[in-house]
Amino acid sequence: MPDKFRAVYYINQFFGQIGGEESAYAPVLVKDEKIGPASAFDTLLVGEGEVVRTIICGDNYFNENKDKTISEILSAVEAAAPSVLVAGPAFNAGRYGTACAEIIKAVTRELKIPAVSGMYTENPGVALCREAAYIVSTGESAGGMREALLKMAALAKKLAAGDEIGPPEETGYIPRGIRKTVFVQKRGSRRAVDMLLAILCGEAYQTEMEMPVFDTVSPARPIADLTNATIALCSSGGIVPLGNPDRIESASAQKWARYDISGKKSLGADFYSTHGGYDPVYANEMPDRIVPVDILNEFKNEGIIGGVHPYFYSTTGTGTAVGKAAEFGAEIGARLKNAGVDGVILTST
Repeated sequence: MPDKFRAVYYINQFFGQIGGEESAYAPVLVKDEKIGPASAFDTLLVGEGEVVRTIICGDNYFNENKDKTISEILSAVEAAAPSVLVAGPAFNAGRYGTACAEIIKAVTRELKIPAVSGMYTENPGVALCREAAYIVSTGESAGGMREALLKMAALAKKLAAGDEIGPPEETGYIPRGIRKTVFVQKRGSRRAVDMLLAILCGEAYQTEMEMPVFDTVSPARPIADLTNATIALCSSGGIVPLGNPDRIESASAQKWARYDISGKKSLGADFYSTHGGYDPVYANEMPDRIVPVDILNEFKNEGIIGGVHPYFYSTTGTGTAVGKAAEFGAEIGARLKNAGVDGVILTST
């Protein structure tokens, strides 16, 4: 009987059974055993392969120590000599998905080892590594763990055996944005006309190129009288008080916070940027460049606006899932509406 192929499995602190959010700063832990999803995944390989190593790392620790952590993980993966790397599934957990994606990119690039993962389509990790790995499409929560692992195991076995991987609609992975030349019986124009006729007749059809779907947001009515309007500030630029007391993530934010600016003419040296997606030097030098408390107060003093809302709302935009951002917007919007705010200036970077 041929030797079983070897798999290394990466998971975060939660699935690694270290702890929840309180353990998000756990450093890299390497175990030559099957832990959490790695154990369930191993049983699905039915004798063809084996998980020989589980690597665990806290989501926050990874994202705040990325270069160091990737170096450690690359060494641990290389030493195990696997045929395939498995990461996740991360479902819709943004920090976890980002960590999986960065590890996948490093392993496939540096070690030339194929990788498999599982994520919800809006997880920011998908955009980061879909060209480097086969990512199974999952639901938003771990309730879909069994189904995700089944698809991931099937892909892992094919990759380890060097088999041809079929198209995404057949195999269940998220399209990788890679086009291959294939020969078919019908030329493109004929296929396009057949698809159009199916649409017109209300029949089932399969597009050859999925197009993104964007929300349509109706603009709010203009403010009738700015001189009597209360204006608030909201930013995805990651401006927070020194020390980041609410631990807003530098990427793939899972939370937002509000900060008191009543009586402040400007933010000054009490604030800085925790954002991981741009060079924060100029933002840290003058945080009002991102959250313009100084200018808004000038407008109030000049009578251009009626008043400044006593709080500003902050999060980080880089890598944050669209669904999570919509959740933030609804929560912040409700607070602003209840406070009688007339308008909001939303700043980015």
